[in-house]
Amino acid sequence: MEIENYDIIIAGAGLFGSVIAERAANKGLKVIVIEKRNHIGGNCYSEFDEKTGINFHKYGTHIFHTSNKKVWAYINNFTQFNNYKHQVLTVYNNKVYQMPINLETINSYFNINLKPFEVLDFLKKEIDLESIKNPKNFEEKAISLMGRSLYEAFFKGYTIKQWQRDPKDMPESVLNRIPFRTNYNETYFLNADFEGIPIGGYTPIFNKMLDSNNIDVKLNVDFFDIKHLIPKNKTIFFSGPIDKYFDYQFGKLDWRTLEFEKETKNVEDYQGTSVMNYSEEKIPFTRIHEPKHLHPEVKYNTNKTLIIKEYSKKDNGNNPYYPINDLKNQKMVLKYREKVSQNENLFVCGRLGDYKYYDMDKTIEMALSTFEKFEKQIE
Repeated sequence: MEIENYDIIIAGAGLFGSVIAERAANKGLKVIVIEKRNHIGGNCYSEFDEKTGINFHKYGTHIFHTSNKKVWAYINNFTQFNNYKHQVLTVYNNKVYQMPINLETINSYFNINLKPFEVLDFLKKEIDLESIKNPKNFEEKAISLMGRSLYEAFFKGYTIKQWQRDPKDMPESVLNRIPFRTNYNETYFLNADFEGIPIGGYTPIFNKMLDSNNIDVKLNVDFFDIKHLIPKNKTIFFSGPIDKYFDYQFGKLDWRTLEFEKETKNVEDYQGTSVMNYSEEKIPFTRIHEPKHLHPEVKYNTNKTLIIKEYSKKDNGNNPYYPINDLKNQKMVLKYREKVSQNENLFVCGRLGDYKYYDMDKTIEMALSTFEKFEKQIE
């Protein structure tokens, strides 16, 4: 591996790294992409299930949505999107409800028949039952926004499963607001101008992005096994965990991860929707995915379906998903970012690099702007 022959070294063949690679190659730069997994695409990776032929997202359902016209134009260079519109349902006490909380959710849960103009007054009465003026933790903040009954039904158990922490021990700042809809609109991404699933899945996007004579992709290679071979004057775009890059100099950042359990069901349709949440703590998984519903344009000729149960776990360092933005981790990541700023040839970005949860469109936007910044440096 002749590292010195490349203009740019990229760690990670996920969305951030692949956009950087595509932009750099388009400008005539020689790029090497180092990926420790056996596939490109990062957590967006999709493949076809052998038993059912259904395309599924290996690391959890990814819905592309954005209102950024530049990002939408860019991603459409590599794929076409179907007309899928995301909706989320939640099971509580063996009954299905719509999420985010809307008029149907409230009427169904309380077994009433409110009109749109009555919803806010009703919620205020629920909130005033406890009258929490200065919430000191996540639970108190949630109750101050929706009342105890809705909180305990739809948020408490799910939050405990997702973070494995008592909501009373979580900071109130985690929860800024709860979106309530006073009508029956069940569209999940209400403010997105563009939404859909790539026809054929996400993996073909990455194949096209990285299909260039100026790009070499090395799979099953750990960046840290070759880091010492990189000349100091080379530009590195690192999209892995920021703390690991600096050998945990200031300590290890905390992450949550996800585990998935695939099952083949001998029915044509198991749950009637792509994602079903389970809000009760006694049910160990947080969600069930049924990926065939992501592709209404495909007619699957099968009496089988694929479901995937999702479990939230503490990450052991192998597959971080969600940053835990408590005070300890926020202080630690600032120290690591200061280290990055001291290296003019180093860009540490993406969800893992920034220690922030990003939607896909935000990751693309960030990659495009980061490359533009890099271009100005080398002009």
